[in-house]
Amino acid sequence: MMADTPFDAMFSGVMGQEYQMLKLICPTATEMSRLVGVEVADYCCDTPPAALVELGGGTGITTLAILSALGADAEVKLLSVDNEPTMQNQAKQSLQNWVEQGRLSFSGDDALTALQSLASNSVDVIASAYTLHNFQADYRQQVLAEIYRVLKPGGRFVNGDRYALDDIAAHTRSTQKEVAGYFKALIGINRLDLLEHWIIHLFSDESANHIMREAVALAQLADAGFRQIELKQRIEVNALVTAVK
Repeated sequence: MMADTPFDAMFSGVMGQEYQMLKLICPTATEMSRLVGVEVADYCCDTPPAALVELGGGTGITTLAILSALGADAEVKLLSVDNEPTMQNQAKQSLQNWVEQGRLSFSGDDALTALQSLASNSVDVIASAYTLHNFQADYRQQVLAEIYRVLKPGGRFVNGDRYALDDIAAHTRSTQKEVAGYFKALIGINRLDLLEHWIIHLFSDESANHIMREAVALAQLADAGFRQIELKQRIEVNALVTAVK
């Protein structure tokens, strides 16, 4: 990551090209994307929305989870935001049918720029998975403030992500278990190159200016103005968090 880039740009290389490998090395990530989709769909059933935004759409794993959970008959338009062409181009290819139906569009801006281009009180749901933890802490705070501004009153923020445990010893044990899974999966298929990149990336995730500790992260949502902040499900270092404007 470049020193002047407030978000992790490592996904422009081999990790972005082979991001689908995440399903192999960290199955929990796929489950968290599914949970984000279910949460968005549940909200939309109660409050028929006009506009959804996904931050950090990547290769389209969570995008597909959201669209699939909404169902074929849902009259919803989703804007997927990601500033890494390596990853977004994969999503554009695999999700072309949704684009042709007019239900999906893409933005190549970074999260903050994309949000700043949207009108206040204009979006029903903003969702993301494994995006905010890549941001430096000060940039993340700006993004949260913009999410709050852009959401309609009563709108919802849904995030499935790495929320570090407040118990540091427990968090360390959980992370060690995760790393062991990386080694088992990638050595088994002789992908030491990819293993190297994921381990380096994990050092970024765990660094002081990136780590998203649960108590601090939930307090930041409250400081941004959100209410009904809930950590709905935790799977080791991963958690589903929702908040309402």
